[in-house]
Amino acid sequence: MIGQVAVRRFPALTVSTPRTEVRQLVAADAGAVDEVFADRQTQRWLPLADSSGQIDGRAWCTELARQRRDSGEGDHWAVVRREDQRVVGCLWTRRTDWGARLTEVSYAIAPHARGYGLAAEAVDAVAIALILEHGFQRVELRVAAGNVASRRVAEKAGFSYEGLLRNAGFVHGARVDLELWSFVSADLR
Repeated sequence: MIGQVAVRRFPALTVSTPRTEVRQLVAADAGAVDEVFADRQTQRWLPLADSSGQIDGRAWCTELARQRRDSGEGDHWAVVRREDQRVVGCLWTRRTDWGARLTEVSYAIAPHARGYGLAAEAVDAVAIALILEHGFQRVELRVAAGNVASRRVAEKAGFSYEGLLRNAGFVHGARVDLELWSFVSADLR
C-alpha cells in the first residue's frame, strides 16, 4: 500500500519493576478496575462526557481491551503491586500511530495506592518497554491542566514537558487545556 501503513495488532506486553508488574487485564480484575474508576478523584480527571456514566470494569478488562489491541490502537493493562499481588491501577494506550511509531499512555491508580510512586514506576517501565522491545520512537502522556498529581507522575517517569495544547481535551464534558509530555528513544541514552 503506497502511503499507508497496515494496521497492526498492538504488541503483547508484560513488564516488571521492583514493586509492580504490568500485565494484560483479565475478567477477574473487573472488581478492582471498577474500584479504580469509581473513585471521585479519578472521575474528576477522566476524559468522559457526563452522560457516559461509570466505566464497566468487566468490559474494560475484556471486550474493550481486546478491541483496542486487535485494532492496533492500544491496549489495557493492570498495575499489580508485587508485595500482595493486588491490582492497584490501570494503564492504557491509545492514539497509536504505527507510521510515526508513537502512542499515548494514560493511567489511573486506586486511592489506597496513591502517593507511593507506583504510577510513575509503571508508566516509566511501559514507556521503556514500548521503545526498547517494540520499536516505538515516542510515547506521549497528556495531562489536564491543573492535575498536579499527574504532572508529578510524568516528571518522575522521565517524561519531558513539551507545551500546552489549548482546548485539546475534556473532563466531564468541559473543554480543558492539556499539557503534552513525551518520552522518546533518545531519552534512553
